[in-house]
Amino acid sequence: MQSSQPHSLPKKISASQPTVAHIVEHTLGCKWMLQVLRLIRQGINRPGAMTRATEGLTTKVLNERLVDLVNFGIVEKVAYPEIPPRVEYKLTAFGSRFVEILDVIDDLEEYR
Repeated sequence: MQSSQPHSLPKKISASQPTVAHIVEHTLGCKWMLQVLRLIRQGINRPGAMTRATEGLTTKVLNERLVDLVNFGIVEKVAYPEIPPRVEYKLTAFGSRFVEILDVIDDLEEYR
């Protein structure tokens, strides 16, 4: 006799979904990724504002980092149907937890 109560199944990681360890490696290994995350966390969520706020960050590199963050599920891209077009990036639920890494890095910097 089977139970009629629902039970949760373990979450499977698909081959196309990177592990959190891979995301952390990629994020920490990239010159601009942490800065882009900090900007989004601070509410600077439009690409033009991000490049203006960060000396040396090019549009090309920013777009590459934003694509990575969207693919990792850390941020979501919100496109507004306006003229001129407006795009913003916002942290996902996973992204809000993920950026806690920034706090740990800041704490380590103060400790050192």
